[in-house]
Amino acid sequence: MTLETAVALAFAHLLADFVLQTDWIMANKRRFAGIAAHIAIVAGASWLALGLPPSGLLPILGLALVHGGIDAGKLAWADRAARLGTPKRAFAAFTIDQAAHFLTVWLFATLWPGAWAAGLWAAPGLAAELPGIARLPEAMALAAGLIATVWAGGYAVQELMAGLKPPPNAETDSSLPQGGQLIGRLERLMILMLILARQPDGIGLLIAAKSILRFNELARDADRRASEYVIIGTLASFAWAIGTSWATATILAALP
Repeated sequence: MTLETAVALAFAHLLADFVLQTDWIMANKRRFAGIAAHIAIVAGASWLALGLPPSGLLPILGLALVHGGIDAGKLAWADRAARLGTPKRAFAAFTIDQAAHFLTVWLFATLWPGAWAAGLWAAPGLAAELPGIARLPEAMALAAGLIATVWAGGYAVQELMAGLKPPPNAETDSSLPQGGQLIGRLERLMILMLILARQPDGIGLLIAAKSILRFNELARDADRRASEYVIIGTLASFAWAIGTSWATATILAALP
């Protein structure tokens, strides 16, 4: 049951970090109230995802506290960079932060592999009454893949592009509000759907379609930086989506 436990906790982590984390929490994470609220959400989501195991509340609280400690370390790194005037390296901080979270999830699942079996969702009686409950780990893996690909991917690309100075015309008055963000989410969602449908060749058509749509815009642009900025952002978005989609498909195939 190690994999089921890991999937449930990974889903809870992604849900807490990228869906349930409000703007208020993000703005107040350096204060006790903000970080405490985030830790509580991580603990609650993890306990619920595992099926409310009776003996799991204290271990899950420990997992949530470690999560909060990792977030505090990331903020301390950013504050230190600001004080010293050094580059923030936002993408590196984001990557290390998420890697530490997933390592913690896997360590917890390894040390307590029976957490899923001890929860309500794995109870034989419930499975008899609701046969579909047995597919819950697959549903969580798919939901985790969706969040990681669409929402987390947006943050990852944003942090990567933060290290590059955008050209003056990167955002124009004629652009739709948050249009680029929506386009990125849709293209990553389409990549996830294509890979899960075992139709990766369609990604090539998606790249070609976006290239055609961008051609006139870039052809009119005399600033080479604008072209490079768009290309880097697009390739980063595609690369992230392909990687997380492949990971989701691999986990779904490994689940019993």
